[in-house]
Amino acid sequence: MKLRIFTEPQQGADYQTLRAVALATEELGFDAFFRSDHYLAMGGSGLPGPTDSWVTLGALAVETSRVRLGTMVTAATFRLPGPLAISVAQVDEMSGGRVELGLGSGWFEREHTAYGIPFPSLGERFDHLEEQFAIVTGLWETPDGETFSFDGTHYQLTNSPALPKPAQRPRPPVIVGGAGARRTPRLAARYADEYNVAFRTVADSAAAFGRVREACQAAGRDPSSVIYSVAQTVCCGKDEAEFRRRAAAIGWEPDRIRETAVGGTPGEVVAKLAEFAEIGAERVYLQVLDLHDLDHLALIASDVMPQV
Repeated sequence: MKLRIFTEPQQGADYQTLRAVALATEELGFDAFFRSDHYLAMGGSGLPGPTDSWVTLGALAVETSRVRLGTMVTAATFRLPGPLAISVAQVDEMSGGRVELGLGSGWFEREHTAYGIPFPSLGERFDHLEEQFAIVTGLWETPDGETFSFDGTHYQLTNSPALPKPAQRPRPPVIVGGAGARRTPRLAARYADEYNVAFRTVADSAAAFGRVREACQAAGRDPSSVIYSVAQTVCCGKDEAEFRRRAAAIGWEPDRIRETAVGGTPGEVVAKLAEFAEIGAERVYLQVLDLHDLDHLALIASDVMPQV
């Protein structure tokens, strides 16, 4: 099982804070540094304000050398698919081929109204998302010297040169997330290199994995060709006192963390991760909420990572 660090900078983090976490992620041996793609805090002031995900990852691409970089997940409502494909391909080239794109429909209405971003109905957002998957992957996979066209309901591209090309060929890995029962499994079966379930129980995650495996079989795809992953909030302490101190720092009750997230002493964290491994999770995105507590990352690296 690979452990990845997942941050939520819209809750309050400037670039220097994210840079420190990303460098620690790399130095401590974690597999990847991921960040959310949001423009509004979901509680608290969010000061100093949001940071753009792909601007951030472009900078981190040249400040890191090993760790993989990506979004969990970019909202299809935020960007047109053509410019998104250009941005991600550029960051992939800047990083030497270490980028992964998580792409979703968008769900937080208030951040859209706050910054003047259209927020259509859920069904229409999924229609946009499906076309974006087709366009972004189609642009990247178009052979050199050929052009790409697309005639969709929401987007039309005519004779695009499909440039620039990403460093990873035929394209960077694509992550499909969500636990929806109908459209999400179908999208994952068609486009996903990785399928992620965020903040769900072990049982719910297992059920969602099962739906994607069934969708793959229905589409004639080997279900084992998809990487299955989960995202979970983490709060770990070397002992009970340190765990409770960290829980208080992020405003969570210790019992709630143990019940609904991944928390406790290192042994408890290892045991919970083992439950996700048993259902087929190959990667876990550990959502760290206190981005100034780099000792937290060091503890997970030293006392949890070697056991998973």
